[in-house]
Amino acid sequence: MDVSEAITWGQYSVMTVALLSGPPLLVAMVTGLLISLFQALTQIQEMTLVFVPKIVAVILTMTLMGGWMLTQAVSFGERAFSSAAVINN
Repeated sequence: MDVSEAITWGQYSVMTVALLSGPPLLVAMVTGLLISLFQALTQIQEMTLVFVPKIVAVILTMTLMGGWMLTQAVSFGERAFSSAAVINN
């Protein structure tokens, strides 16, 4: 494995992590923004009001997109193991 191939694999792994973690993080961020807006408008400053809807939204996102995320992770693993078999010492 030369340097350019190592850099390519590093970029591919970072992109895979971003692709897999992006949807739940985006949903948590949007949910938090909406709840913060609601708290600012109603002046309700309850801390637990932030966490429960975020957890529910992230779990719902993971449930809906879990199959796609698993497919992406398995594809990355298959590609990594297949390329490891071809590496020349």
